[in-house]
Amino acid sequence: MSLTNAQISELCALESDRQEDRKAKALRRAARLALEWPVEVAALVADGRSPTELAGVGPYTAGLINGWLEDPPEIPDPPPLRAGFITLAAARAAMATDPERVALADLQMHTVASDGNATLEEMVDACRRYEFIAITDHTKGLKIAGGMDEEGFAAQGAEIDALNATRTEPPRVLKSMEMNLDPEGAGDMEPEVFNGLDLVLGAFHSKLRLKEDQTTRYQAAIRNRTVDVLAHPRCRMFNFRLGLSADWDAVFQTAADEGMVLEIDCHPNRQDLNVDLLRVAKDYDVTFSIGTDAHSTEELEFIDIGIGATILAGIPRERVLNLNPWTGAPRRTSK
Repeated sequence: MSLTNAQISELCALESDRQEDRKAKALRRAARLALEWPVEVAALVADGRSPTELAGVGPYTAGLINGWLEDPPEIPDPPPLRAGFITLAAARAAMATDPERVALADLQMHTVASDGNATLEEMVDACRRYEFIAITDHTKGLKIAGGMDEEGFAAQGAEIDALNATRTEPPRVLKSMEMNLDPEGAGDMEPEVFNGLDLVLGAFHSKLRLKEDQTTRYQAAIRNRTVDVLAHPRCRMFNFRLGLSADWDAVFQTAADEGMVLEIDCHPNRQDLNVDLLRVAKDYDVTFSIGTDAHSTEELEFIDIGIGATILAGIPRERVLNLNPWTGAPRRTSK
């Protein structure tokens, strides 16, 4: 039996619970980064190469991986904190079955204006393969992420207008934001800030560990018509936060009724909505968008996880905003 990167990830996580200090930390890191490995480690080793070529793998972890590949152990199903995540390698294998499914945009990324590591120009230059991209820096309610106020977004909007006016090649940059939503579904920005924006993502960033059903919270956010896309809906994080729970059939039906786009945040640590929930949402008349949630140019490659997820979930291409040419912003405030 050849172990997959997902199985190696789980083995690393399990082994981290048996170790202490630096070894435990290294194994937890390898478990997380295994989601990002671009090739299956089993194939790499079969070619006579070392697992140390992969991010997060030092000699100690490589020795464990080689042992597991030689004598595969029993692997239990992942616990909820790690369940339902796919790997970049698996996503690319899925993409090979549908090579015409190509992203024309990335609809969530951040710059140094909030908590990103790259400038606006650097992110744009790294996205030349796209027709359009959305710059979605955080809003003022999320101070920990350097959220911007109305004046900041006005200045960024002028910068984007100037950039679009002078560039002669793609991508076109959409004026956008990731607006912080409170637990009642309300945003944190004054109404005038939405004038001229192409896209508004809304996302929860507080009270994310509640165990009670959050259906009404989601429905309130969906009915907030200043928001066009509900970003990383569950708010889960690999091996760190389980995310919120809800009656997802009711949530998806409300989104369909209200015309809310649902995001597939394809950062490896989020994958939210994930494949399982996408299969549920597929039965409702919902449109999706894919965003890497990239905070650096290197993280832009994670778009493949979102594309792969739509293939694995059987989502028709025409129901994903950025798998199709841009025909104008789906602003709900104009409806």
